[in-house]
Amino acid sequence: MTLGIILQSNKPEHAWNMFRLGISALKAGHHVEVFLMSEGVELDAIPDSKDFDISAKVTEFKELKGELYTCGSCLKMRGKKESGTCPVSTMSDLLAMVERSDKVLVFG
Repeated sequence: MTLGIILQSNKPEHAWNMFRLGISALKAGHHVEVFLMSEGVELDAIPDSKDFDISAKVTEFKELKGELYTCGSCLKMRGKKESGTCPVSTMSDLLAMVERSDKVLVFG
């Protein structure tokens, strides 16, 4: 199965749970793509805490070959040109992810 996930939140618990699901799916042999949009493009600014080790989850997700993209327009609205976490993408890229996914989930 190909799972498409859209993260629209910069809340640590939302991001942490989204990556936990993505990692579980990858370990089960599924293909997972994550598209960051809205507040989700602020992923690299979410601080790690005792309860939410976001950077460790991002690293594990990438090591398991999960794909991660970020919305360029959402970055631009926040005065950023790039993401420290993943490639900048477009709505066309999001549409392509949705089209090739068997299931699409939205967190946030």
